[in-house]
Amino acid sequence: MFAFILRRLAQAVVVMISVALIAFMLFQYVGDPVVFLLGQDATPQQIRELRTDLGLDQPFFVQFWHFLVNAAQGEFGLSLRQGAKVSRLIAERFPATLELSLVAAVMALVVGIPMGVYAALKRGTLISQLFMTVSLLGVSLPTFLIGILLILVFAVNLGWFPSFGRGEVTQIGWWTTGLLNATGWHHIVLPAVTLAIFQLTLIMRLVRAEMLEVLRTDYIKFARARGLTNRAVHFGHALKNTLVPVMTITGLQLGGLIAFAIITETVFQWPGMGLLFIQAVTFADIPVMAAYLCLIALIFVVINLVVDLLYFAVDPRLRVEKAGGH
Repeated sequence: MFAFILRRLAQAVVVMISVALIAFMLFQYVGDPVVFLLGQDATPQQIRELRTDLGLDQPFFVQFWHFLVNAAQGEFGLSLRQGAKVSRLIAERFPATLELSLVAAVMALVVGIPMGVYAALKRGTLISQLFMTVSLLGVSLPTFLIGILLILVFAVNLGWFPSFGRGEVTQIGWWTTGLLNATGWHHIVLPAVTLAIFQLTLIMRLVRAEMLEVLRTDYIKFARARGLTNRAVHFGHALKNTLVPVMTITGLQLGGLIAFAIITETVFQWPGMGLLFIQAVTFADIPVMAAYLCLIALIFVVINLVVDLLYFAVDPRLRVEKAGGH
């Protein structure tokens, strides 16, 4: 296990250095930060002095090393658009994105797993066919269209939910959350459903496929031959083994929810990192774009590491293979 963790950590370090290099290249080839800071009317001497102050006159690898050191400390300089520290902007927006992603992930799991189990155990029934049809729509429809339709129906026509914003939030130290009051929950419903629909349908179809595969295995036939009830076979044996690959996919999808919440946050004007990134792209705010890229990569790397460790701990076949030298 220790050697396994060391290998995964080494891979994570290589990935993060590669992503940091890509983020650093944004500073080199996407606009000139000196021009952004000083404006078009700056004199050549002002430009030279600022380049020296920022260390932009140093060799490429020296600049990249300084960038790595600062990035490891969470420092990416000042936002070219807002003039504030990028780390502060990210810290202000990250709670909203994480909150939205976690609610969407829980919603996808709580609804998707039972739907997948039902679709596998009740194949051919009307409700099972309805679930499969809905899953095709969820996979096919783009996220922004789902969000607009939900706004049109539940915010404009019915007036049940607000169409934008995060609502009232509670401050807990530097963290903010809207889940401690009714207004926050009222605001998060539509964006969370929009973000969860694709993940829900993916989990449902995966659980159904894995459940059907497990039900055809020999040990399930042996369990039935022992006289176990359908409930014990389905939920005590089949579902438990079905959830092993689902756990892997779910972990990766959580990273995807955080990374790709951009569209949902834009449609609902949710004040998270995705909306901040869109604004940064619009105004070519390179420090914010680089920070967002590095943070998302770090989230994926951490989630991948945790999922690998959980998979290694849950599936005994991996430990047997490692012990046998295969």
